[in-house]
Amino acid sequence: MYTALLRRGPDRDSAYYVGYEVAGQQIGLVPGGGPQGMTSPVAHWHVTDINAKIADVTAAGGTVKDEPRNVGGGRLVATVVDPDGNVLGLVQDPQ
Repeated sequence: MYTALLRRGPDRDSAYYVGYEVAGQQIGLVPGGGPQGMTSPVAHWHVTDINAKIADVTAAGGTVKDEPRNVGGGRLVATVVDPDGNVLGLVQDPQ
């Protein structure tokens, strides 16, 4: 569906992560719902230090849904949940 919507294939395509980058925007998908059963797209926020940002988020009342993991090429992704239950992805590109 996303290939049809965006009229291009994904930039990253693996069994555990599919990522489209179009016009400076990232759509990151976890096929099959991922480790925690996620079933919808998640907006990803680019950060320079994913572990430091997770510490900031948890100090502000958020929780970690999925710990950071390498999805290929040194790109790290994680998901956090805000106190209202909204899920946000974090992305750290290789330095």
